[in-house]
Amino acid sequence: MNAKIDRTGLGRFAGSGERLARAVTIASVSFGRTLLWLLAAIIVGCGIWMLLPLSKGNSAEPVGAELAAVETPPSGDASAIASGASEAQVPATAELGRLRISSQTWRRGGLGSKALVTFTLRNDNDYAVKDVEIVCSFTRRDGSHLTDRSRVLADPVSMKSRKTFVRIPIGVVNVNADQAKCSLVAARRA
Repeated sequence: MNAKIDRTGLGRFAGSGERLARAVTIASVSFGRTLLWLLAAIIVGCGIWMLLPLSKGNSAEPVGAELAAVETPPSGDASAIASGASEAQVPATAELGRLRISSQTWRRGGLGSKALVTFTLRNDNDYAVKDVEIVCSFTRRDGSHLTDRSRVLADPVSMKSRKTFVRIPIGVVNVNADQAKCSLVAARRA
């Protein structure tokens, strides 16, 4: 029967269906291999990214307040003048006992990887404060600790007042983080 089709000139049409089927099969196999190589490249890239050191802003360790140490001077008039000069170099720290967070909430942002914290800072001091450093501790639903993130807020808070900070980005958090508790670490007089 194939000979009859060849004699009439339709033989090339009979083979084209088989060639089309082979081309589709080859294309699907090469597409699948390409997807596998792409997936392998993504996995290797993520592995390398996880091994890179953390940047200073995303460190899991809270950054302490950097204050200059003041030596106690020996007694004498000349030393009193020198101590006055050294005390002027030390930044004036605020009393944290009269500075507190009165309310706080948090939510996820940035495709669910970043923590956005909203809180109200209450200043009961007789002076304004600025450079308030907060540390937020993130925990799982069962209460086990995941990570800490810190942030310094440059906005001043007036004396005997309160200020609400809305959706402050704290940093990247674990996907398992369910609860956040923020606390004050340091502040300076404005």
